Amino acid sequence: MRIESKDFRISGKGDFSLRKRPTLIAPVYKSKEHYKTLLQEHTERLSALQQLLYASDRHAVLLIFQAMDAAGKDGAIKHVMSGVNPQGCQVFSYKHPSPTELQHDFLWRTTRDLPERGKIGIFNRSYYEEVLVVRVHPEILRGEGLPDQLHDEKAVWRDRYRSIVDLERHLRANGTRIVKFYLHLSKKEQRKRFLERIDQPEKNWKFSLADIKEREFWKDYMKAYEDCIEATSTDDAPWYVVPADDKKNARLIVSQILVDTLEGLKMTYPEASSERRQELESIRKRLER
Repeated sequence: MRIESKDFRISGKGDFSLRKRPTLIAPVYKSKEHYKTLLQEHTERLSALQQLLYASDRHAVLLIFQAMDAAGKDGAIKHVMSGVNPQGCQVFSYKHPSPTELQHDFLWRTTRDLPERGKIGIFNRSYYEEVLVVRVHPEILRGEGLPDQLHDEKAVWRDRYRSIVDLERHLRANGTRIVKFYLHLSKKEQRKRFLERIDQPEKNWKFSLADIKEREFWKDYMKAYEDCIEATSTDDAPWYVVPADDKKNARLIVSQILVDTLEGLKMTYPEASSERRQELESIRKRLER
């Protein structure tokens, strides 16, 4: 089975329903060894493309990962990016805003961490938390110090979607290619993974009572994700909804989408000028003495 990136891409044309998107599909791998082979092929290709991205110095790439707890964001980042040069890739994770961050607009803290040209930046959660967890828990919004007239909760999400789309359009126009992944996990599979975190001592640190409390808001989160993805998936910065009940499958889908995105940039290595070629030839002669 070939992975077609377009099958997971959301058009943003008003026809998106998260309920109609599967959390599990037929595996693209035949066995554990086949999975390892496919992933290695993807990571080797990503390594070559990352080198080309750095050498061409025309684009930056921003990857955004969003999901419910235990969907496999950390594992996807770890395995998919295992072959890239750490010097050209940086991962940022965002928790609750600090007092300093709350003194600024909701996009401020993440824009400081945007990748420069030639680099790959990864946001493990992102500014999208401000239209997801903040929407599910509006008391957070009321604690962000906004002027009273901006507390209309019916309008604030629309306005924030518009701010996000405008930011992403600006970034695309200035050379940053944005790819957004929502790892689509079922509530049943999340329960299974939570139990594993309890039963396996080496995974106990990953689990807290807060995870169970957030699970109680599952329907609210699904509604928030559905509205957010529909409102902010654009040609400039598309969302990809990746079935995540099978971690291995999800990693292969993510890595293929990333390969396709980088190949779509049509990058080439810089061509040496005649002066540069003469300089290199001069260096060659000195080395051959």
